[in-house]
Amino acid sequence: MIDANVLVIDDDDDILLSARLFLKQHFNQVVTCKSPKEINVLLSHNEVDIILLDMNYQKGASNGREGLYWLEHILSIDKDYVVILMTAYGNVELAVQAIKKGATDFILKPWENEKLFATLSAASRLRQSNKKVKKLEKIHSSLQKDQARQFEHIVGNSAPIKHLQNTLVKVAPTDANVLILGENGTGKQVFAYELHKHSLRKNHIFMHVDLGSLNENLFESELFGYAKGAFTDAKDDKPGRFELADGGTIFLDEIGNLSQPLQAKLLSVLQNRTVTRLGESKERKVNVRLITATNMPLNEMVTKGTFRQDLLFRINTVELLLPGLAQRGEDIILLANHFLQSFSTKYHKSLYKFEAKAESLLLGYHWPGNVRELQHVIERAVIMADGMEISAGDLQLSPQKFGGNTVIQSEMGLEEMEKLMVQKAIDKHKGNISRAALELGLTRAALYRRIEKFDL
Repeated sequence: MIDANVLVIDDDDDILLSARLFLKQHFNQVVTCKSPKEINVLLSHNEVDIILLDMNYQKGASNGREGLYWLEHILSIDKDYVVILMTAYGNVELAVQAIKKGATDFILKPWENEKLFATLSAASRLRQSNKKVKKLEKIHSSLQKDQARQFEHIVGNSAPIKHLQNTLVKVAPTDANVLILGENGTGKQVFAYELHKHSLRKNHIFMHVDLGSLNENLFESELFGYAKGAFTDAKDDKPGRFELADGGTIFLDEIGNLSQPLQAKLLSVLQNRTVTRLGESKERKVNVRLITATNMPLNEMVTKGTFRQDLLFRINTVELLLPGLAQRGEDIILLANHFLQSFSTKYHKSLYKFEAKAESLLLGYHWPGNVRELQHVIERAVIMADGMEISAGDLQLSPQKFGGNTVIQSEMGLEEMEKLMVQKAIDKHKGNISRAALELGLTRAALYRRIEKFDL
């Protein structure tokens, strides 16, 4: 039984009876009617996948004009309807005209049951495919809207942020490749999306690819796609991220983590503006705007030979260096209030401001986790707060205890502070990397890199 509903429209009772008796054996539902004038009512009261439509209704008519008229009418209601036209008068020119106007297929009466079944089976597969595409388009549209709300704007009035905003206004409308540098949690993804949102590609996709969490063995298949049979599990052709981002922006996050062989493959794609799927030799053109980001010192890596200089030249037409939150002074309270409003709404709380001591604590803290850490601190405070204001106690930012020793943040470097915070989170969650990463606002892959970096 095929999961599809069929509507048959013909002025011949014998045709309708024959179609209903045969098709109901193979399809979920079969609805029949004698006049195409009932189409609007039938389509509004029934979920229809395939429409089998006669081309002539007036007595003696054989030119198919009525069928072409009703075909256009049906597709004006929903262009994704699958319509198969049928007539007792074989005419190649008429069939070609019908296909041009949007018909899926054309069959002659009287039909052979096997041929009719094969035609409708193919039509059903097309309908299901159209439904999937439509669903994916809706999901994509919803995700883009959610993303737009999430990164509604860059919050900040400090001098470094104003300078970055001025640069962004100049760079965004161009197709220049942009490299965004900065510590973890400084908002690199936010700035990447702002660049896209103010570009000429804003109505197309923004594709975020976290290279740090991408398995090296999957790099080519994920970014460039693969052909059916390219490897054991490649059961269908699949486009890669570059193809999916065609016309839009692709944001390659944590690009400093790429191995040199993968750097070479990426460089080739950027130079030629083409991708070749695994298992194919065909080159496919891609038209994307490239934005990359990293917290790693790429220039030092070039000197050490761990990052290709030609790739660095290719990706950094314009560089944006994002400041740490501790360097943004006045923005700390602006951002805190922004997050306070957002999380108060999310958790249905009536919190509207910070107590003076809480603000002083926020300003005095060194924020090794930057904006991401501030966001998590405010979210936790909103959840835990009992009154109408956020108190200093709600923030849980008193001097931190690491390994039983009390350490004042002002006496520590950022890297040392980060190491201690990582160690504390791992100890707290008894080695559970997922929970430790969640508390620190990091991905599992990013936390593993820090464990390796600090030899923990």
